[in-house]
Amino acid sequence: MERPTSSPFVLDVHDLDRRPGTMRHLRQTVPAPVDLGTVVIGVPTGDDLDLDLRLESVMEGILVSGTVRARAVGECVRCLEEVVEDVDAGLQQLYAYPERAQAAAEDGDEEDVPVLEADHVDIETAVRDAVIPTLSFRPLCTPDCPGLCPECGARLAEAGPDHTHETIDPRWADLGRVFDEKES
Repeated sequence: MERPTSSPFVLDVHDLDRRPGTMRHLRQTVPAPVDLGTVVIGVPTGDDLDLDLRLESVMEGILVSGTVRARAVGECVRCLEEVVEDVDAGLQQLYAYPERAQAAAEDGDEEDVPVLEADHVDIETAVRDAVIPTLSFRPLCTPDCPGLCPECGARLAEAGPDHTHETIDPRWADLGRVFDEKES
């Protein structure tokens, strides 16, 4: 059976539908969707996402669990150099049969469970929910990155320990000029 959309995140589960206890493994590489990350780091659009999933039929629907592996690229929050991190995120999501989801809604269950649609599950949201929380909130190029010089903007890691700027407090600048005039 063909997927209802061209998305690589829509998986056919016809062989598992309403057969509790049956399962299959799925290993595939798919292109990363747009905006898979945060402002400072994320998986570039179109880069490889390696999915290692187990699709399992349960009484309530189809349980998808496994891992998502990728490479995230971003900027160091201290010096703005490129940061590359390996992502290894665990994923687990239940896709309920339509009648189970409707019964849960009627019982007042407020949990929003995705619903199986025409023997297919769309795992893109589950992938996002798994990957984004694993990304660094404040990525660093090295754990001890000194950042940028506040005076000239040079990368302190490259500038070295002798990098300094002579700064005079503006409140004392006039006094310095008086001493300069007396010396001349």
